[in-house]
Amino acid sequence: MSVNQNKAIKICDTTLRDGHQSLMATRLKIEDMIPLLEAMDEVGFYSVECWGGATFDACLRYLNEDPWERLRVFRKYFKNTKLQMLLRGQNLLGYRPYPDDVIELFIKKMVDNGMDIIRVFDALNDLRNLETSIRAAKAEGAHVQGSVVYTISPVHVPEMYAKLAKELVEMGSDSICVKDMGGIISPTAAYNIVKSIKEVVDVPVELHTHYTSGMAGAALLKAAEAGVDIVDTALSPLAMGTSQPATETLVAMLKETPYDTGLDVSKMYPISAELRKNLRNYNIKYDVVGGVDANVLTYQVPGGMMSNFAEQLGPNIDRLPEVLEEVPRVRADLGYPPLVTPSSQMVGSQAVFNVLSGGRYKMVTNEVKAYLAGQYGKAPGPIDEEFRKSLIGDTPVLQHRFADDLEPGLPQARKEIGYLMESDEDLLSYVAFPQVAEKFLKDRMAGKTRTDYNIAEENEEDGKKGVYPVQ
Repeated sequence: MSVNQNKAIKICDTTLRDGHQSLMATRLKIEDMIPLLEAMDEVGFYSVECWGGATFDACLRYLNEDPWERLRVFRKYFKNTKLQMLLRGQNLLGYRPYPDDVIELFIKKMVDNGMDIIRVFDALNDLRNLETSIRAAKAEGAHVQGSVVYTISPVHVPEMYAKLAKELVEMGSDSICVKDMGGIISPTAAYNIVKSIKEVVDVPVELHTHYTSGMAGAALLKAAEAGVDIVDTALSPLAMGTSQPATETLVAMLKETPYDTGLDVSKMYPISAELRKNLRNYNIKYDVVGGVDANVLTYQVPGGMMSNFAEQLGPNIDRLPEVLEEVPRVRADLGYPPLVTPSSQMVGSQAVFNVLSGGRYKMVTNEVKAYLAGQYGKAPGPIDEEFRKSLIGDTPVLQHRFADDLEPGLPQARKEIGYLMESDEDLLSYVAFPQVAEKFLKDRMAGKTRTDYNIAEENEEDGKKGVYPVQ
């Protein structure tokens, strides 16, 4: 299979999901997105990533929004552009493995509500944890994008990514994503990995990276030379820093090259101007998000982990350098898991405990114990068996998919939350985040949520399309 050296690059714009997840803890409200949507739909993006990841949790937990209604809003406004989302495989949009019946209904309802492209990944690149998601998405007619999670370790080599990509296509993936959540992929690595994947698969390949280390723009250019089909970027107000490279910048960079996107950057400027205006409603200093953190090249700690460390350390924040030095050691002990949800939280919390508790593994999180018992999947690299036994004793280590041992999850959930349910979507929200969703559904029953609006109609009071009252 040859590398095509003369083709246009397509753009997946991540502003509505990873852009604000990376830079403002997923706090962008739907009313500050709606004024952008019609114009974004006219730009000509290949897709907009607008759902999944942490957005589902944040809608319920912090924004008092129904995430399913948010998806329906996007579908109504994006008439010409594909909607894309991020799914954590067997972990769905949460932090633990869910039973197969939950996965299947969740994916069905996502597609019913308008989702086109489902990007699935497993934190450990254990493809067994993607089997149900891929099968269910294909059954619903969605485009399945299988992901290989990029990281740097002795066991992660370019040949491994090509092998995983080939297996994902054999499992039914319609495209492949190289997912660099830490922003650590170098231009050379991007070229080599994309080239190696293109040589073994005949489906489109997409590169997702973050600007954290400062290499992302160059990595996208080298990926283009290697034949990448699609790249992820975010509109400039929510780009750079720990987010993606800026869409406008990349489009301008590729203009009049063999990889010209064909997009008109002037159509993006008014959207970014409106977004900047809307961001004034948030108490966040956006003038500092564009910085580069070279430490990520040493510690491979994504931006989200850094904010978690600040919260976990509290008055001990001066010990952050010790924690950063401990992260690679814990990661090596655990067989080099990539630092992406949920393994990033697992490694990070254990590193904090190792520093603050007065001894390495003096305190061990339940998540690390479950990981060592194989409940999250197979570790990418070897784990010392004496080390494993010192932490979990004689607990048996699973050699099969953990979800095979799970009872169906929907029947019991229906019994618990049926009195608040109005739809299967409510049931799924509860299964994903029981306490948070139950509170939201009770608030909705009491008329206290921000979901009672009609986004499709003119608001007669102010005459502005897409504006609705916040309750």
